[in-house]
Amino acid sequence: MVASLVACAAGCAAESSPQAPRYEAIVLGVAQDGGLPHLGCTKPCCATARRDGRRETPASLAIHDRATGALVLVEATPAVEEQVALLHRLTGTRPDPRRPVDAVLLTHAHVGHYAGLVQFGREVAATDAIPVHVTPRLAEFLRSNGPWDQLVRLEQIRLVPVEPGRPFEPIPGIRVVAIPVPHRDEYSDTVALRIEGPNRTVLFVPDTDRWQDGALERLVDGVDVAWLDATFYDGSELPGRDLSEIPHPPMVDTMARLATAARERPGRFRFLHLNHTNPALTDPALRERIRDRGFLVAEPGERVGL
Repeated sequence: MVASLVACAAGCAAESSPQAPRYEAIVLGVAQDGGLPHLGCTKPCCATARRDGRRETPASLAIHDRATGALVLVEATPAVEEQVALLHRLTGTRPDPRRPVDAVLLTHAHVGHYAGLVQFGREVAATDAIPVHVTPRLAEFLRSNGPWDQLVRLEQIRLVPVEPGRPFEPIPGIRVVAIPVPHRDEYSDTVALRIEGPNRTVLFVPDTDRWQDGALERLVDGVDVAWLDATFYDGSELPGRDLSEIPHPPMVDTMARLATAARERPGRFRFLHLNHTNPALTDPALRERIRDRGFLVAEPGERVGL
């Protein structure tokens, strides 16, 4: 993965030519909430990662406006410092320390997607009123529960409620639509994000329950690149677990449903939010077989012009 990141960084430099699109989406992390290695895991996937010094951070994107330098962070993961540092390195941005990004978009209130907000607080960055775009239910959760409420009271973040289905602009020139998806919603609802630039549209669906009633096909309709929930490869990597309690769509099911579209436009569908046990995260041969079917496993540092 380190080699691929170096290659991507070199390729991304070439993208900075005058012909490059003004806006781009950048992948900052591809793993499930706990990353790789995963706390408490003694299986070969994590034991090998610890031995080799390999680290994969939770699923996250960013949006970069080359003209103004504006940065939008999509998800505030527990690895937020590492991911924002990667973002600054890839874009050459040197922002105000109290404004490391210009806006944040959150999909839901599970640990890998919003817990990084704690580092915006007075104990760490003490950020300055960074807009955090969330559904009304998630806004109420953050406003009403500690330690998140302190971020609001001290104006370290500024909650911006967004209605699902209604477009909003986190920065000028980028239109985003939050789309409700089924998931465990203990503290907030869950949304996918459709991100539209002047030239291309991408979709970010890191967490959802299994596909039903044409939901996947509707989500990807008209989308140029879709980053999709790939928590599990086929479910067999978690023997003894009741998968009804963690009903993510297996990658094999997603690939079966999108097989024709993937053959027609290879690379359009890319997987992220891979659990530490998912063999597609650690097995290069499996990743090649996935690529042969027209799909990709996302990698940190990959960029898509918008």
